[in-house]
Amino acid sequence: MRRAPIAEGGGFAWFANRGIGRPVAESLAETMAWFRTWLDGVAPTGRAVMLVGFSGGAAFAGGLVLDDPGRYAGAAILYGTLPFDAGVPVEAGRLARLPVFVAQGDADQVIPAELLARTWDYLLGESAAPATAHRDAGGHRLTPAAASGLHDWLANRCTS
Repeated sequence: MRRAPIAEGGGFAWFANRGIGRPVAESLAETMAWFRTWLDGVAPTGRAVMLVGFSGGAAFAGGLVLDDPGRYAGAAILYGTLPFDAGVPVEAGRLARLPVFVAQGDADQVIPAELLARTWDYLLGESAAPATAHRDAGGHRLTPAAASGLHDWLANRCTS
C-alpha cells in the first residue's frame, strides 16, 4: 500500500484536480510516473500487481491501468471515477484483457453522477474489460457487501 504524495487539506491526494473527479492531466501524469518508478523498484515488470483504489485513488488506479493495461493483473475502481479528459487513453477495447472490479453507491454525493455513470458504462461496455460490478444503495463509502464482493474478486484473481 502506498499513501498519496500530495498534501491537501487534512489528507493527501494523488493529483491536483480541476474539480472532484477531474484530474489535471500534467499532475496525474507526474504522479503516475513517480508511482511507476516506485513500483518498478518493489515489483519488477512480470510480477503480478493488482491495483485497488477508492475515490481519488480509484481515478489514480484507473489512470495507471488505462495508460499501461499490460503492466497490471487487475484493478478495482471503488466509489470513484476513471480520469476521463486527463490525458490517458480511453478508446474502445483498451482494457480487453484486464479484470476489473467496479463498485458504486447510488446515493454517492461526492463523485459527480455523470462521472460515475460514464465510468460504469465504460468499464462494463466499451472498455471490453472482463468486469465484475457491484452497485448498492449506499453513498460514498465501502459497504460490507462491496467489501465482500471485492474480497471474492481478489481471491479469484489470486488463485487463477
